[in-house]
Amino acid sequence: MKSDAQLNRLNGSRLRTRQVDELIGLAKGIAADGVLANSELEYLVRWLVANREITRDPIVDALYHQIRAMLADGVFTDEERADLLSILRDFGSHPMEMGEPMLSTAIPFAQPLPTLTFGGKRYCFTGTFNFGTRDVCEAATSERGAAAGSLTKNTDVLVVGHYATESWLHSSYGLKIIKAKGMQDKGHHITIVPEQHWASHL
Repeated sequence: MKSDAQLNRLNGSRLRTRQVDELIGLAKGIAADGVLANSELEYLVRWLVANREITRDPIVDALYHQIRAMLADGVFTDEERADLLSILRDFGSHPMEMGEPMLSTAIPFAQPLPTLTFGGKRYCFTGTFNFGTRDVCEAATSERGAAAGSLTKNTDVLVVGHYATESWLHSSYGLKIIKAKGMQDKGHHITIVPEQHWASHL
């Protein structure tokens, strides 16, 4: 006979699975037409507020904080809208990855990972970050004397967000990784590192 503690864990696990399944369905529905309407965003925010404490899923929590950060200044830009739509599309397309953030060994990270410096360097960020939104990551980098922005031949470091998955080649953020690898092959000095490595140098 199961103890009360065992039953509570079992029920909690079932509830978490149901809520994550619901988010996957919600993501599919929102991303289906390729447009993120304000009403859909409002509904998603309400759902996350109501469910994030129940699920305690790291990706649900990261998505909640990312949207909150996007909306903090009262302006939801076209770039932020496109980024969020891409994230939701990934959620809906790869449900087995929900709740299991994975850093694919196929991503061409520098080996060994180098010591990072900031003064006079240029950084670019791609993907979804545990640290915060892309703007927050760029600000933290700029505060330490580096430039941050789009991927160019002058970029020194490309930082890949923590919630990269094994399907990165088919994701929007994967385009920057592919471009950076191509730049390396042409002799450009650009390093690709995971978010955790970048954050450890702040």
